[in-house]
Amino acid sequence: MARMNYARASCTALEAAMRSDDRVVVVGEDVGRGGIFGQYRGLQQAFGGKRVIDTPISESTILGAAVGMALAGLQPVVEMRVVDFALCAIDELVNQAAKARYMFGGQGRVAMVARLPNGLWSGSAAQHSQSLEAWFAHIPGLVVVAPATPQDNYSLLQASLACGDPVVYLEHKELWGLEGDVDPAKSAQLGEAEIVHPGRDVTVVTWSRTRHTALEAAALTEQQGVSIEVIDLRTIWPWDRDTVLASAARTGRVLITHEAVQVAGFGAEIAATLAEETDARVRRLGAPRIPVGYSMPLEDESRITPQAISAACTKLLEPRNARNPHR
Repeated sequence: MARMNYARASCTALEAAMRSDDRVVVVGEDVGRGGIFGQYRGLQQAFGGKRVIDTPISESTILGAAVGMALAGLQPVVEMRVVDFALCAIDELVNQAAKARYMFGGQGRVAMVARLPNGLWSGSAAQHSQSLEAWFAHIPGLVVVAPATPQDNYSLLQASLACGDPVVYLEHKELWGLEGDVDPAKSAQLGEAEIVHPGRDVTVVTWSRTRHTALEAAALTEQQGVSIEVIDLRTIWPWDRDTVLASAARTGRVLITHEAVQVAGFGAEIAATLAEETDARVRRLGAPRIPVGYSMPLEDESRITPQAISAACTKLLEPRNARNPHR
């Protein structure tokens, strides 16, 4: 067990993978100097420039080269700096990496981890603060992972490297300094959620940084005599239907909350599944459909707060409206 931050946890996991498997390589901008968040610090010094490869500023070239590397038998870890920049490489990710295994009848697999830091980034405005997990969850062939803690950023990165398929790995832009205990012997299973706060009245389903916001909300609601169960999905695809449905059966009320825009966010998929499979009351809480503002008051309009989660949970506990029993 060691104490480390979110960035160091991923770097430590990657270092262990590179020592155990010569096929694992890193490719991207600024990786030689450690990456803009320190998530590659020391790796080029340890493994050299042929395994930690600095590239020109061309996202489509970076990801396209990584697809070729993977098809040739390497296991590239691709650095896109932030998810917003990966949109310049969407064809290589969506039309090539995601489809190769299917189109070649399993003869070619893209065992690649694309690190696309996701979510709001304070003071960085609309082109650097998007949460795009629903885009990638929509694409057959992609695995989508969203670690929220240092332990998960260690264990889920190892699981992603081992899965053999292209993984969109969505670390949160504002979690890099978050500290926690990391046990290198603790493994994680893709598609397995974690109940991080047991409760009896309302189930809150979330992921990434909103896990921590939901835990703050749980403390607020406890003061009001309301017990909420917080589930961190950890992987967006595959997502842990069984854990969510079992919790919904216990509480009868579910709030799905995420930092992404609420309209067509991945919470809608979970809500639809709950509507099809359970009788639980369901609400969603996400960001408004506006670009993230640069000024702090405008940026705050896109943030999900503990108070907003607490209020939404309280709303679920109100008696049903006779005219609209779903509210």
